[in-house]
Amino acid sequence: MIHRLELLDALEQAPSGPLEITAWRHTFGSHPPDQENTRGARWNPSSVSAIYLSHERNGAIAEGNHSIAVQPLRPQSRRFVYAVEVSLANVLDLSDPRDLARTGLSDGDLAADDHTACQEVGSAVDWLEHDGLLVPSARSDALSLVIYPAHRLPDATFAFGEGESVP
Repeated sequence: MIHRLELLDALEQAPSGPLEITAWRHTFGSHPPDQENTRGARWNPSSVSAIYLSHERNGAIAEGNHSIAVQPLRPQSRRFVYAVEVSLANVLDLSDPRDLARTGLSDGDLAADDHTACQEVGSAVDWLEHDGLLVPSARSDALSLVIYPAHRLPDATFAFGEGESVP
């Protein structure tokens, strides 16, 4: 896939490096926290697998609440939130609004139901072979961590225990 040269330049100028963190994952029903999104979402087109987490427990729950709110029928599945120990080698950090703006994204793009602009960035991050992306959440003040599993090193950590039920 060919990406806009300006976008690739902006991504290569953004900070990147290793990340070790306890992040949070919201799931429904029997879906495990390490299940990859392969259908596409805000930061991954359907051709790119991703796992979405939040820096904060409340951020993960806010994302789950939004998932419910946009459904025509409220899901009946139980909800869970998991604390996940994560270590990655090469995370691209777009949490600074200036770095995010250099990619051409606006606050409107972050909140929009049309994910095309964010997916273009996520696809480029994947193409550059980063194993993660830090971005502002569209649903809370927390940061979101998007993991691109195809680029995780064999010694990367993704460890979780029992999930906590969310009402």
